[in-house]
Amino acid sequence: MGGMHPVVCLYATFLNRAFDQVLMDVALHRLPVTFVLDRAGITGPDGASHHGMWDTPILSVVPGLRVAAPRDPRRLRELLREAVAVDDGPTVVRFPKESAGAAIEAAARIDGLDVLHRSAGLPLDVLLIAAGVMAGPCAEAARALSGHGVGVTVVDPRWILPVHPTLVHWAARHRLVISVEDGSRTGGAGAATAQACADADVTTPVRVLGLPARFIGAGNRDRLLAEHGLSAQAITATALQALKDAP
Repeated sequence: MGGMHPVVCLYATFLNRAFDQVLMDVALHRLPVTFVLDRAGITGPDGASHHGMWDTPILSVVPGLRVAAPRDPRRLRELLREAVAVDDGPTVVRFPKESAGAAIEAAARIDGLDVLHRSAGLPLDVLLIAAGVMAGPCAEAARALSGHGVGVTVVDPRWILPVHPTLVHWAARHRLVISVEDGSRTGGAGAATAQACADADVTTPVRVLGLPARFIGAGNRDRLLAEHGLSAQAITATALQALKDAP
């Protein structure tokens, strides 16, 4: 309130304890505070208490709060700069505990959303919405689906909450939407996307892939993600089955 812009850094799972402060001390007053959440999603060997899988559902109910999920180190720097530049309310930047991979460049940026893949010469079958580091598996799944003759658009919203209106517009143009996130699928970014589509009378089916509403034990991060349908192979299989079942 005195003119500073605090940047608060903590594990994503520990933000659960500060919900009332986020809601009543920060968001209610539309204060410019940036929360940087490390260890978002599956942490691997740290176990059930440290998986950062509840922050997105919890934060989705906070009015005026914006959540960014960078897909690679370059986008982490970019989105942190954008978050600190916001002066009319709180922002969140969330990223996982894992080795930083190579940068995933966008084919185009439209209305602030990064288009990572578009199947050439194929119809608009599947819109894959990749939250943060799920961009890599989604891009790999898109290449596999294209080999099956399925047209895929992969988009990284960059800011996953609130849902960007352009995402809803793109959803209406595809046969199927699959939202993929490394957080709880209950009340997360995918659920918010499905609600936004329903509110706009968009009838395209929305499948939400994410972590289940249960405690997940320790283990290898990639293996745990794959066990819960968040690998490229699992995303590909989900898309093919959903298209087969679609009317």
